[in-house]
Amino acid sequence: MKADIFRAQHLSINMIMRQLLFSTLFPIAVFAVTGASAEETLPTPRSIILTAGQEAAAQPVILAARRYAAFWNTGEARYAEAALAKNFVDRTLPSGRPQGLKGVLESSKNFRAAIPDLRAEIEELLVVNDRAVVRYTFTGHFSGSFKDVKGDGRAISFRAVDIYRIQNGQISDNWHLEDNLSLMQQLGVVTP
Repeated sequence: MKADIFRAQHLSINMIMRQLLFSTLFPIAVFAVTGASAEETLPTPRSIILTAGQEAAAQPVILAARRYAAFWNTGEARYAEAALAKNFVDRTLPSGRPQGLKGVLESSKNFRAAIPDLRAEIEELLVVNDRAVVRYTFTGHFSGSFKDVKGDGRAISFRAVDIYRIQNGQISDNWHLEDNLSLMQQLGVVTP
């Protein structure tokens, strides 16, 4: 009986150690395998879900998604240029925004005018074939201005979901949905 309890505890400890080792090494392995260069500081997803047997094929998809998240994290155009294909199409383009890279850069500039410290965290990244579904949390402080509203430094937090189609290691199509109502309420543009 004591031997069975000891074996069960030993197996449980081994399982915990394996899980701890995997959760520690997986982000390092993803970084190494995806081909991210040393000068890139790319957000690491909290969770990555892959189709079984597609780990190698998923790496360019993961890299493109992480580069695009780095763009939203920093506002640096080089990340958007690396992540987006020349023929990039925003399939849920807001009214008045230009299509392609130009529209993405304009959008980031407008966000950063209101929330200069905007950060994008990848909560979850789901990869299936040439598609990635990315669940984001955006945070920052409203210390800039939005339309005619001047920020007072209040904390901002809203969620978004993107669906990317990746071709040749770059995002060719994006379907984007964000919680604009929460964002507008937090900015004080819309009253709850």
